[in-house]
Amino acid sequence: MAKYDLVIIGSGPGGYNTAIRAAQWGLKTLVVEKDGYLGGTCLHVGCIPTKVLLHTAEIYDTLKVGKEFGIEVKDFTLNWPAALARKEMVVNRHAKGIEFLFRKNKVEKMQGWGRWAGPGRVSVEKDGQVTEVEATHIMFGTGSAARSLPGVDIDGKIILSNIEILQLPEVPKTLVIVGAGAVGVEFASIFNSFGTKVTVLEMLPRVTPIEDEEISAELEKALKKKGIQIFTEAKVETVKKDAQGATVSFTDKAGKAQTVSGERVLMAVGRKPLTENLGLEKSKAKLERGFVHTGPYMETAEPRLYAIGDIVAGMPQLAHAASMEGITCVAKITGKQMMPPIEKTRIPNATYCEPQVASIGLTERAAREAGYTVKTGKFPFLGNSKATILGHHEGFVKVVSDEATAEILGVHIIGPFATEIIAESAAALQLEATVDDLMSTVHAHPTVWEAMSDAVAAVRGLSINA
Repeated sequence: MAKYDLVIIGSGPGGYNTAIRAAQWGLKTLVVEKDGYLGGTCLHVGCIPTKVLLHTAEIYDTLKVGKEFGIEVKDFTLNWPAALARKEMVVNRHAKGIEFLFRKNKVEKMQGWGRWAGPGRVSVEKDGQVTEVEATHIMFGTGSAARSLPGVDIDGKIILSNIEILQLPEVPKTLVIVGAGAVGVEFASIFNSFGTKVTVLEMLPRVTPIEDEEISAELEKALKKKGIQIFTEAKVETVKKDAQGATVSFTDKAGKAQTVSGERVLMAVGRKPLTENLGLEKSKAKLERGFVHTGPYMETAEPRLYAIGDIVAGMPQLAHAASMEGITCVAKITGKQMMPPIEKTRIPNATYCEPQVASIGLTERAAREAGYTVKTGKFPFLGNSKATILGHHEGFVKVVSDEATAEILGVHIIGPFATEIIAESAAALQLEATVDDLMSTVHAHPTVWEAMSDAVAAVRGLSINA
């Protein structure tokens, strides 16, 4: 029986990043993956292909207004098959890149369905054959799958998940999206840019409900301005297929029964953890609604058994969260580097709709509910010269701080390059920086990033450009 220091089940961002770092720190590491490729949902049917199409949409939108920039583009069309082919090229290039990195770092891989087979043992089933390996440490990073609503079956043809919508043979004329979280608003952006009439139905009172309330309000306004129809506090009752696609029946916020039809319906109502049939029920690990409870370093109640990523209870279902959870766990296992446990409030969110949304830390409401005396600062991109150069002045940067200490508690951004600008804020929160720390930081000009300088200054009432 083969013996390993660490066996990881799942090769998504959590699994493959952790495996490489574990190998770099001297652990003999094996990754077990059920599919015939490495990279998981994020690389193949999630983060990466979606962002490829979002970038294509951005270029397409830029061509529409080329005249404003002094570029006359008389004729251009979307070549959808070519856009899909580029998406596949990007995905395959990075999948091969992971294969290369595994070879470079001497990480072994095994295809099959991995299960916990008892303390220090993992069984791997493929084509009816079972192989067992020994492992000092075992980690599950098996990810998640799209949820649906009760009574609504995702058939992959008319009613879609994030997987099938990336493989549509043509751009639909009409699309109904159920759910206005990150997945919902990103696909709404993509297909709206390509000419689809998009309707979004959200059960909660606002779009991107985990974001600061001012961000949600600004995003809803921006999406509606683009022609996207949005219903919040919409309770979907049924989704019925018909000759034209499907009709969604829902109750609106006034309690009135309504229907909306679309050639396709995307279910974007969240994701469920993939923890069934992994043998975890035979371990001491505690599961709740399919999610695994872990300690600060991702350890379960079963000794030397760990969980990372989308299956972890109470943590955000984000690729970068999964990666750092695994790396932090391996740091603890090996003792090679002192790394603090991950704090949920220091994990950035990034949503790549247009305009982009990014955030980290506490929202204004959450900070007040936590007992802080809150002071905020806000700076609009309308006052940022680089935003004017880009032709994207919508949105703002909002800083939430503790009035007593000036510590930055949260940063919330909507606007151009928001998902990049958030980097400074991630470092600031990790280092427990104050408003004054960032006010005394030199920000390059002209950049959209320098909007942060004015936003923190706004907390003190000292914003220069607004």
